[in-house]
Amino acid sequence: MRKISIALAATATLVAVPAIAQTTNAPFTGPRAGVLLGYDRLQPGSSDNSTISDKNHADGLMYGGDLGYDVAFGNVVVGAEGEISGSTSKVDNSPRDSSQFGYGRVKAGRDLYLGGRIGYIVTPTTMVYGKVGYTNARLDLTRNDTVTETGQHFNLDGYRIGAGVEHELSPRTYAKIEYRYSNYSDARLEYANGGNTNNFGVDTDRHQVVAGVGFRF
Repeated sequence: MRKISIALAATATLVAVPAIAQTTNAPFTGPRAGVLLGYDRLQPGSSDNSTISDKNHADGLMYGGDLGYDVAFGNVVVGAEGEISGSTSKVDNSPRDSSQFGYGRVKAGRDLYLGGRIGYIVTPTTMVYGKVGYTNARLDLTRNDTVTETGQHFNLDGYRIGAGVEHELSPRTYAKIEYRYSNYSDARLEYANGGNTNNFGVDTDRHQVVAGVGFRF
């Protein structure tokens, strides 16, 4: 009975905390959703054993959306977030030479991110923050025309870190800008029929400068 009472009390606390935060109109608190747009650059990493120059890169436009939940503790804000995005970045130099980028002729596919952030409220409407999390990205193989997909793609696993500034436009809307760095260290080639290779080591960097606008519920 005691365990049941403790569990009920804990559940009530978890339910009450978001409710209290919302009724007190705490800044930078509550669920949020937004859209993202920015610059995307994929390039070989700079590890000592990399034989691919980081001058070989793919640039493009990043676009996507994110969801998150934040809670303010005084001036400190802690949150969790997820994101799905795409990019127009593609490799169109030396179509069959893998040394140009490490994967052959590819274009950026979908990118998934799940992580957390911690921020500090520097003014009543402005917060600076850092973020860290897991990212999974795809590179879609293309034919020599760089447009037609083969149905095969590389699946990349890595981590992302970043920093940004978020500003409240109104009690429910906000705008933000952030820089993010991702590094992918594991990859596998996945075939059109659903088969795939074993994981193999890679060193691929991703740099992004992204602006976003959103709505806090």
